[in-house]
Amino acid sequence: MPTSTTDPDWPTALATVTECHYDLRAGRALAFGLPSSKHYRIRYNYNASGQLHTGEFYSATAIPQNTLFPIRYDPAATHDHTHDRASTTPNPRTAMLTIGLIGSVILSLVWCAVLRGCH
Repeated sequence: MPTSTTDPDWPTALATVTECHYDLRAGRALAFGLPSSKHYRIRYNYNASGQLHTGEFYSATAIPQNTLFPIRYDPAATHDHTHDRASTTPNPRTAMLTIGLIGSVILSLVWCAVLRGCH
């Protein structure tokens, strides 16, 4: 059974921002008008039980490289940490791809219906 992200027994580690990049596509309105206010892709790493782990999230504001912030991690699965579950914003590219695929299927079905009606 997964542990809650607010589990007070999870140890704390300091994560370090390794990269902060402005993501131009994340700032644009996605297909069909679904906007994203998260423009910066923040990558970070943290050390837990002697192992280096990485993560990323999208943020509305830039966070300078080498900035430290606290996270909690599951001692039984050190790759599982609170920032991943609590604050991560889905990648806007994934949402755009999903909407594009659904739109393509719908347009294909409409086109087939139009072609069938012409005969």
